[in-house]
Amino acid sequence: QVQLAESGGRLVQAGGSLRLSCSVSGRTFSNYAMGWFRQTPGKDREFVAGISSKGWRTSYVDSAKGRFTISRDNARNTVYLQMNSLLPDDTAIYYCAADLAGGLPSPNPTEYQYWGQGTQVTVSS
Repeated sequence: QVQLAESGGRLVQAGGSLRLSCSVSGRTFSNYAMGWFRQTPGKDREFVAGISSKGWRTSYVDSAKGRFTISRDNARNTVYLQMNSLLPDDTAIYYCAADLAGGLPSPNPTEYQYWGQGTQVTVSS
């Protein structure tokens, strides 16, 4: 069983920064592709960023490019999302997800088998 736990979400002013962390249980974390998604009420879960198992490939939703950076520390079984220049539109619950098949990170949430509980990010204007 793989368990994921996000942390780092909080209230922040527009233009500010946050770093989200996702701690993952499991002995083969370095084989998982990882993704960050976000969701607001009434909307589908949206892909934000993804990273391949060894961290060599990353991908981002257009609105995150140049502002967000995904990274991972396979020695600590942790994936991060550094978010800069935050906007009120970034307000959402942020989830991390694990794709045990590895490979390139997918923007499709159905490709991920395990999810965390989410962490709330609120950006005030």
